[in-house]
Amino acid sequence: MINRPLYTEKIMVYTDTPFVKVLTGVRRCGKSTILKMIMEKLQNERGISEDQIVSMRFDSMEYEDMTAKQMFEAVKAKFSENKKTYLFLDEVQEIEGWEKVVNSLASDYDVDLYVTGSNSRMMSSEISTYLTGRYVSFRIFPLSFEEYLTFRKEYTEVKDVHAELADYIRLGGFPATHLRDYSQDEVYTIVRDIYNSTIFSDIVRKNQIRKVDQLERVVKYTFSNVGNSFSAKSISDYLKSEHRKIDNETVYSYLEKLEKAYLLHRCSRYDLQGKEILKTQEKFYLADTALRYSVLGYHPDSVASSLENVVYLELCRRGYEVNIGKTADGEVDFVAQRQGEKLYVQVTQEIRSEKTERREYDRLLEIKDNYPKYVLRTDEFAGGNYEGIKSMHVADFLLSREY
Repeated sequence: MINRPLYTEKIMVYTDTPFVKVLTGVRRCGKSTILKMIMEKLQNERGISEDQIVSMRFDSMEYEDMTAKQMFEAVKAKFSENKKTYLFLDEVQEIEGWEKVVNSLASDYDVDLYVTGSNSRMMSSEISTYLTGRYVSFRIFPLSFEEYLTFRKEYTEVKDVHAELADYIRLGGFPATHLRDYSQDEVYTIVRDIYNSTIFSDIVRKNQIRKVDQLERVVKYTFSNVGNSFSAKSISDYLKSEHRKIDNETVYSYLEKLEKAYLLHRCSRYDLQGKEILKTQEKFYLADTALRYSVLGYHPDSVASSLENVVYLELCRRGYEVNIGKTADGEVDFVAQRQGEKLYVQVTQEIRSEKTERREYDRLLEIKDNYPKYVLRTDEFAGGNYEGIKSMHVADFLLSREY
């Protein structure tokens, strides 16, 4: 296993506290492996004996059709006698009523609890009701660019980081695709399997969706419009132009389900003058750039929006709340806020003319505050600051410790 300290160190701060540690994220982003890493650390660094650690994975056939009561009894039967038990319950959303089970275990027994899940039931009103004030949530993402480079070093010679960024955008960050030197086709085969299992297990089957073709058309529209503002109406109008009738409410419902399966991230617009979130013309970003290419095929013209996607995910990964910034005359790609900190980011693949350069910088210059401002790009340019705005290569920004 290749360690992912970005998560293990944050999670282990809460070891031996009364909080249930809840790990959520898209399928195959590495939640189960992170649980294994924590188990190893408990044994190697904290001296916890193996018989105190209980691990159960509830998407196994072994637990199919299990009730909440049976889950409770099965977990209890594995408790360590006369010692604290460290419980690792993987994919618990497969059991109806798991929230009650976890609450009972956490309330009534000497246990340290870690749970994972891959869909909306992990963050539903049920968990808030049963575990109010008793859980801490950790959003797990596919590999960051830094983690991707760490994985790559295990089986190949890493190129210049600027060149590696192009591969990272194309191949994405699902850990399973970077355990050895897979070809692009092999990577996309793995990612298509992740996509299909998410669509059919977490969305179609659980929500009893009958018009699967309709859902997939909405998915393909959103995947091909990453980084573009659109509404449910624009999707509905597009499908009607293809003689596929669908109402706005159905589109909203599909988008919500894709979000709840962690395939999509909704990015709202933020009015920088009015200081309020706007409810129209949102953008959506993917859980991983390889999802787009595995479903739609790779095309160089999509790289610009994929760069945005990668920067968006990195800001989220670092704990920022991210919005699109609406200015008087246009937009700033991202306004990122975290505990009193703020930064503004423009992302562009390349700047070919003085007019384009002025547009990218002028949008940031409109903002009259002293928070950090960045223009990120991938072409050759003279680095440094321009009236307080920092120019950086996207790869360097992703690896930077300064924000």
